[in-house]
Amino acid sequence: MITDRIGLPISMAISGANLHDSQALQPLIRAVPPIRSRRGRRRRKPVKLHGDKGYDYNYLRRWLRERGIFHCLARKGVESSQRLGRHRWQVERTMAWLSGCRRLHRRYERKADHFLAFAGIAATLICYRRLAR
Repeated sequence: MITDRIGLPISMAISGANLHDSQALQPLIRAVPPIRSRRGRRRRKPVKLHGDKGYDYNYLRRWLRERGIFHCLARKGVESSQRLGRHRWQVERTMAWLSGCRRLHRRYERKADHFLAFAGIAATLICYRRLAR
């Protein structure tokens, strides 16, 4: 899941249980819809991306750099995980909001399309509640 600065879900996908997070990053970035800005053209990519040590691969860093996305990815064995805690809690909070939906807490659906549809409905409700304040 990709969230914005305040924790609203922007892009969401599901994958198999044994798929590494780094393999799901590129499809999630490609799935980000055009973002309307106050002036000018719509943005088709995020400006900045924060990630933990699971995304520390040279091909991902190169792929993000080629697309002009500034990345703050923790490096294995070099940086501590404490620095990303400032930004990571927003994603964790959004995951907690999603797990508050009973249908998503335990996966009842057998088909992935149905589960993704319920996750999309839950994300829509999260956005509505947050923006209605």
